[in-house]
Amino acid sequence: MPLNGKRVNTLSALLILILLALVAWAIPNKNFRGEMKNAYANPVFEPVLADPSIVRGEDGFFYAYGTEDEWNAGEKSKLVPIVKSADLVKWDYVGDAFATRPDWKKDGGIWAPDISFFNGKYYLYYSISDWGDQNPGIGVAVSDAPTGPFEDKGKLLESDEIGVENSIDPMLYVEEDGTPYLFWGSFNGIFGIRLSADGLSYQGEKFQIAGKDFEGPYIVKRGTYYYFFGSIGSCCAGKDSMYLVSVGRSESLAGPYLDAEDRDIKEASGTVILHGESANEEDGNAGRFVGPGHNSIIRDDSGTDWIVYHAIDTSDPLLTNEATRRPLMIDPIRWVDGWPTIKDQVPSKERQAGPVWTD
Repeated sequence: MPLNGKRVNTLSALLILILLALVAWAIPNKNFRGEMKNAYANPVFEPVLADPSIVRGEDGFFYAYGTEDEWNAGEKSKLVPIVKSADLVKWDYVGDAFATRPDWKKDGGIWAPDISFFNGKYYLYYSISDWGDQNPGIGVAVSDAPTGPFEDKGKLLESDEIGVENSIDPMLYVEEDGTPYLFWGSFNGIFGIRLSADGLSYQGEKFQIAGKDFEGPYIVKRGTYYYFFGSIGSCCAGKDSMYLVSVGRSESLAGPYLDAEDRDIKEASGTVILHGESANEEDGNAGRFVGPGHNSIIRDDSGTDWIVYHAIDTSDPLLTNEATRRPLMIDPIRWVDGWPTIKDQVPSKERQAGPVWTD
């Protein structure tokens, strides 16, 4: 019996849908219409999430944590705001890490938190400091869940006792054998020290890995190299901010870390991979985003690394309290000849394909 036209059309449409699905499966960042999946344009979260640190929770969601800020006029400061996402592109504010301010240091804001899943719990290392603080310090809090409640475990170290001026900007790094290390520092050298097995105290002697140009250390291992990412310049001068990200690499966690010209970053400023666009309108090249920095890194399911950072939009550079407005940004990292690169070395503005997730 011959097929009628309606049945032929139905079968043809079904075959086309199957073919399109196969094409979409083969091209992970496109849907069956050839459109970008999980597309995004910076910034991915506003008004502010400065000094972002990110973790993928056991529930599969991503959680990013930022420096204490007053988001809107008349509101209380958010004590380490937490935002949540399923895809790194769409984020929602879900609360603060702290209900009350840690009491081991009398004055100062809670800056530059660092989140890690360690020992089966969520560890939040944080700084307490203020501009011009003579003895800032680093504390640690622990929670069973990424949204808290976080139990403050108190002070880990202060500048005077550890012998490092401006001891802020902590970062936990756990070696493959499970040994934890803390790295920290801000424009007075970047240092590391071994931590106790529970991550609540330090052991042994500190060691220096980078010079006084840097703050906001972040370390990842790729192959046989440890890669150091650090921020240089002014973070918080509105549209005049000059923050940027520079890197070095080492075959040992303790260094020496060298830039692409084989210079030790204890003396040199590293290899710049991300900087702001010109904000000088007189030169005809006024850029939208300046002051990118204080990054974290996370890898998507396709193996692409993404740099997560803050920057300043020159069209909206200040919060209502006149503090610098630093929204959340992401961009893909491309590895070229063993070095991380960002397209054009500036924050992206165009809409583009976002991270790839398979579940």
